[in-house]
Amino acid sequence: MNNYRILKSAGAAVIAASLAACSGGAGKTEDSVNAVDAQEAFGCNVLNIYNWGEYIGEDVVPGFEKAYNAKVNYDMFDSNEIMYTKLLGGSTYDLLVPSDYMIERLIKEDMLQPLNMEQITNIGNLDPEVVEMQKVYDPDLTYSVPYFRGSVGLVYNTNNVDPAEIEEKGWDILLDEKYKNKIFMYDSQRDAFMIAFKALGYSMNTDNPEEIEAAFEWLRKLHRTMSPAYVTDEVIDAMAFPDPNNAKDIAVVYSGDAAYIQNENPDMAYIEPKQGTNVWSDGMVIPKNAGCPGLANEFINYVLTYDASYDNSITVGYTSSNKEVKDSISTNEYDGIDAYLPRSGYDKDEVFRFNQVLVDMLSERWTKVKID
Repeated sequence: MNNYRILKSAGAAVIAASLAACSGGAGKTEDSVNAVDAQEAFGCNVLNIYNWGEYIGEDVVPGFEKAYNAKVNYDMFDSNEIMYTKLLGGSTYDLLVPSDYMIERLIKEDMLQPLNMEQITNIGNLDPEVVEMQKVYDPDLTYSVPYFRGSVGLVYNTNNVDPAEIEEKGWDILLDEKYKNKIFMYDSQRDAFMIAFKALGYSMNTDNPEEIEAAFEWLRKLHRTMSPAYVTDEVIDAMAFPDPNNAKDIAVVYSGDAAYIQNENPDMAYIEPKQGTNVWSDGMVIPKNAGCPGLANEFINYVLTYDASYDNSITVGYTSSNKEVKDSISTNEYDGIDAYLPRSGYDKDEVFRFNQVLVDMLSERWTKVKID
């Protein structure tokens, strides 16, 4: 699930700068936080954050530092597993932004501390849809607050792929041999097996050995017959600005990346297949060994303000957890770009759940898929 959500784009920065003045009057940061001097209030003024790469607005950290007279150290990871391994190795952070299934794992392993809701006064700004997603693994938002949400789907070139055909076939279009050598596939065992499970009508959280084996064979067929290009973040620019000599017609992408691609290239469309997909959310959490948890809670509250949430979403492209921001961007800057608003309430879509046995089984088979 969403191993490498990184939007490397000068265009996004330009959008953020040019639209900052349009972020609306209600809920501005200065009206939504009671900024204090961090050292005086919490006995510490350094906040250590560990987040995905390029996954934050340009002005969020500088604005927070100024408001709280604090210093933010911002480290980046490119997978939940790397983050988890670093925590096990003894690294100390005040704030993390893991994905849903990893938050579930951290809760189960008693690695998080409860949030201080007396400080997080902007909790009411959250979109109820993303709150319900997060309640799957944190029922009362005791340990986590939503940051972004999204889905996994297909971006396709409407000049070369019939929208009616991809609507009908869904994930199975990845096996249509007329698109051989024309497909980008994420180099991610979770995303790949999710696609195969859904194409076969199974739950993506299955641990049924027969279903896992069937999905393995589905992916082997894809690898053998279609020669997909296995990629990570390079898929974004490759679909937004196709190379005439090596253009692909279809790509597996995360919704936020798809929103950027659609914004840059009007020939591209996005679909969440009817067989169902992974809908996900990332959340802000505070590790149990955090050195400055008071300031971490303040940062979470700060991110939930309109201005900070707007800066985050317009810069990165993913769906804001702030309902007012989500509604504003979807009807203004990203009007007509359907990838910005992932599907919700569809009974075949699922949230990933933590299952270490399943992870181990898929890891072994994913390696075999790509060397077959």
